[in-house]
Amino acid sequence: MRKALLLAIGMTLLAGVYALGHHSYGATYDVTKEVKLEGKLVQFVYRNPHSFVTLVAPDENGAMQRWAIEWAGTAQLGSQGVKQESLRVGDEIIIVGRPSRVPGEKRLLMVSLKRPVDGFTWGTRAGEVVD
Repeated sequence: MRKALLLAIGMTLLAGVYALGHHSYGATYDVTKEVKLEGKLVQFVYRNPHSFVTLVAPDENGAMQRWAIEWAGTAQLGSQGVKQESLRVGDEIIIVGRPSRVPGEKRLLMVSLKRPVDGFTWGTRAGEVVD
């Protein structure tokens, strides 16, 4: 009985460590920096646990680069008015995000999104107005 109790406690603690590790964005992204991209949406994957946006945007030399941008899950996005139909391939969008800690990796954690053609916006900060 004692071994079973210790095993249950140990597994519970390990599950908590896994959950914290899974949501440790600071381990994957540099949360002290922001990158702004303006480009064309080529893919929007609306799913759990995280949605993803793929964007093609020019780098500082004008060469087109493909970026993978991690977003929130469907429950959070849905509660903020974002649906699977909210974004369409070909949309011109502006994204601000936290860059990957891996040098040269074209990956961001989304902070804000704006579609200038109709003013659609999404932001992670309370009361945020996306410019």
